[in-house]
Amino acid sequence: MTNLAIKAALNPIAFQGGPFTIHWYGIIIASGVVLALLLSVREGKRQGIPEDDFYDYLLWALPIAIVCARAYYVIFQWDYYSQHPSEIIAIWDGGIAIYGAILGGFAVLLVFCHYRHISGWLMMDVIAPTLIMAQGIGRWGNFMNQEAFGAITTRASLVAQHIPHWIINQMYIGGHYRIPTFLYESLWDLAGFVFLLLLRHRQHLFRRGEIFLSYVMWYSCGRFIIEGMRTDSLMLGSIRISQLLSVIFFIGSLVIWIIRRRQKNIPWYMA
Repeated sequence: MTNLAIKAALNPIAFQGGPFTIHWYGIIIASGVVLALLLSVREGKRQGIPEDDFYDYLLWALPIAIVCARAYYVIFQWDYYSQHPSEIIAIWDGGIAIYGAILGGFAVLLVFCHYRHISGWLMMDVIAPTLIMAQGIGRWGNFMNQEAFGAITTRASLVAQHIPHWIINQMYIGGHYRIPTFLYESLWDLAGFVFLLLLRHRQHLFRRGEIFLSYVMWYSCGRFIIEGMRTDSLMLGSIRISQLLSVIFFIGSLVIWIIRRRQKNIPWYMA
């Protein structure tokens, strides 16, 4: 059984020719970004945001988000990367933190919307559902790299969860089966995508900005729980960084929601 499981592990390299190597990790993440862009453009037209604004925003946000995601990861793994500086830019092997990407993309969005005279809340409302969808897709890049996993478990336990065998086989890592936390988070993110889409255009349900706040609270809640199952978390002493940020973002979004609900001049979300 062990030898079969090891042989069944999927190759993280999609294509290789000469000096060029293309990893599934990059293909999967890029696919999520492209799909998110197309869906955001479609919704943006409904909300009166020009299509070019989304393309221009992505041109600025994507490289900055990648740099921030990698920097976030490297900073909290500095004991290793200080000894292996040549690996700092090796993002094709994994090691980018979604919270770093979100923070970087959010900072760019605020500046971009200011200079383009676009409502930042409206832009975030449009992007939020597609962002969590892209996050759910991106977790499959972790699957291909055999990362973002949980504690040691048994094959029987994974089979009992009705997890497909091809996923179970890929969860055989370092001589043991592992809890597929990447899968749990992917399913949570995709459920959040469906949830936000179903509720987004309900009249008088959301005010402007509340789709984005709902996204933050939904993702933070799931990430906090699932992060507690992982064995490869980025740590600050004994604290899991992602859990700490999840608590901060959830409480912060809830407080902002309450404060904004008490204001009378915030428009309802326009379907």
